Amino acid sequence: MSGRPINENQRRIYMSLRNQGKSQITAAAISGISERSGRRIDKDQIAPGNKPQRHWRTRKDSFIDIWKSEIVPMLSSSPELQPKTLFEYLQNKYPGEYGKSKERTFQRKVKKWKSQYGKGKEVMFMQRQVPGSMGLTDFTTLKKVTITVAGQPLSHILYHFRLAYSGWCHVKVILGGESFSALSEGLQDALWRLWTGTYGPGQKAPWG
Repeated sequence: MSGRPINENQRRIYMSLRNQGKSQITAAAISGISERSGRRIDKDQIAPGNKPQRHWRTRKDSFIDIWKSEIVPMLSSSPELQPKTLFEYLQNKYPGEYGKSKERTFQRKVKKWKSQYGKGKEVMFMQRQVPGSMGLTDFTTLKKVTITVAGQPLSHILYHFRLAYSGWCHVKVILGGESFSALSEGLQDALWRLWTGTYGPGQKAPWG
């Protein structure tokens, strides 16, 4: 069996036996081929008719002269350009050079370029809030509101904590600017209120 070409009949017998559940060794032995040839058939390395698969170009690339110099720069600056628009551009610029029969090849070439180098698609992550999993915190100021003490404006900011799922909020007045100590105190107060259940008059627990 070694060194002898595999004919189409052997390939068909082998494939039929494999489809019936026969092992690679058994199917190869019955069809009169080597186990190695059976592995090649399983991997589609032996095509129908015993014609070897091609991994090389049989025709010259019709667009090799203008692809990098004209088409790639146009796609790089305007990736939204469609293959049909670009092909019509070539037909107008080079009359008689790019016939209709070459359009499908050009479309595949543009599609391949866009998949490798084109602008990435926008990705959206759906937000699903889970109880007890996320809290949001920040410093803010009241807009269009002036707080005074004894007639004098009070210089302050607000520390704001909010649970993402329930919307429960805690606000603490900070006399000064943003700082790590202000953040620590504000967060500690918010978590203490959650732990002890001191939510204020008429407020329900954020998980209730």
